[in-house]
Amino acid sequence: MSDEASLGVAPTAAAEGAATPGQQQALLAEMVEDAAVWCAVNGLVVGDRANQRSGTVPGVGLVHAPFSLLPARFPASFWKQACELAPIFNELVDRVSLDGEFLQAALSRTKQVDEFTARLLEIHEKMMTINKKEDIRLGLHRSDYMLDSETNSLLQIELNTISSSFPGLGSLVSELHRTLLNQYGKVLGLDPKRIPQNWAATQFAEALGKAWAEYNNDSAVVLMVVQPEERNIDGRIVAVVYFRAGYAPTDYPSEAEWRARFLMEQSSAVKCPSISYHLVGTKKIQQELAKPNVLERFLDNKEDIAKLRKSFAGLWSLDNEEIVKSAIEKPDLFVLKPQREGGGNNIYGHDLRDTLIKLQKEQGESLAAYILMQRIFPKASLTALVRDGDWFEDLTISELGIYGAYLRNKDKVILNNQSGYLMRTKVSSSNEGGVAAGFAVLDSMLLTDE
Repeated sequence: MSDEASLGVAPTAAAEGAATPGQQQALLAEMVEDAAVWCAVNGLVVGDRANQRSGTVPGVGLVHAPFSLLPARFPASFWKQACELAPIFNELVDRVSLDGEFLQAALSRTKQVDEFTARLLEIHEKMMTINKKEDIRLGLHRSDYMLDSETNSLLQIELNTISSSFPGLGSLVSELHRTLLNQYGKVLGLDPKRIPQNWAATQFAEALGKAWAEYNNDSAVVLMVVQPEERNIDGRIVAVVYFRAGYAPTDYPSEAEWRARFLMEQSSAVKCPSISYHLVGTKKIQQELAKPNVLERFLDNKEDIAKLRKSFAGLWSLDNEEIVKSAIEKPDLFVLKPQREGGGNNIYGHDLRDTLIKLQKEQGESLAAYILMQRIFPKASLTALVRDGDWFEDLTISELGIYGAYLRNKDKVILNNQSGYLMRTKVSSSNEGGVAAGFAVLDSMLLTDE
């Protein structure tokens, strides 16, 4: 691959510059230094895991978030498609959340083999028993996609309904790239106006503020939950509870955390998400919604249903013996997903085959703990990645997350918007893609006419 290609420069633009390899390396090094300074000044930083005082002493142990030096190229037509899907998925989450019997039935087998899902369903069932109504419903979602090179289509990986991460840092990376292209764009042949505006952090904050306003109590507060726990907030009324944690079993190390989650669900506060919204985001529900005629249970608009179905990758339960057989024979064409969030949980390749064979031998309900998904194969490109102040080039693939904000008060929809985006880029040889888990870097996009 040419030196021009390594910079993501169009061939015609590269020819005009006629830069030598040494000059290009010097340019990259200069850009990396400028980018690192920008990160420090503008707060594009995270805790440094190598520093033991990080996270315990304010202002100590911070390092720039891992990022791509230049924005990933992304076709404008697929960007438009992804943005149009956001309000439809927002509405779908709300509709499904109201069908408690569907949620309980769809996850009934999963709870037999997954204690975490069982505990969530237990809380949900108790809310159904007391006929708990969530008149004000707030959803801050993120739907993740990849471009499949084999079918040339935008396919959904998953829909996140709890703790949809990185709206703040994702917005900052877009600004970082726009700043770099304002300075170096002419040399690189890249137009900063091709980077979409990204107001994810602002729009999420506005949605939280509007939910607080709908609660209609000026003395009430917004509570961010970083770990479910019983807390004394000096008798203050809580209008909105935002869950930054609570999506993984490790967030509930004792019964105290489960009691706290139950207490919050019982309260009149607006939950983001409520227990029902939380359950809609599980892998099993994603797979159930992909079945024939299920979307029609929740949506009336045939065009909206067609748009959603177009974005669905292949999704199957392990009851499908034919698909399981195919996955064992060709494991590289599938992903095995447990009912977990947060990255680092999916199973691929030989491990996928071995796990399926083991599950088949065990029989019983253990198959219900997983779903199978078609593996998506994006086109790889050579990219400059920056981590801990150092940069390197590698073949990468990217994943686009579209944020959505939804707020409803009884029959009135207050908000239903696409609310910015998150682009994550990872080395193509890596199976997982979480930034916080250490598998990927933050990125933005440069829209193309391809």
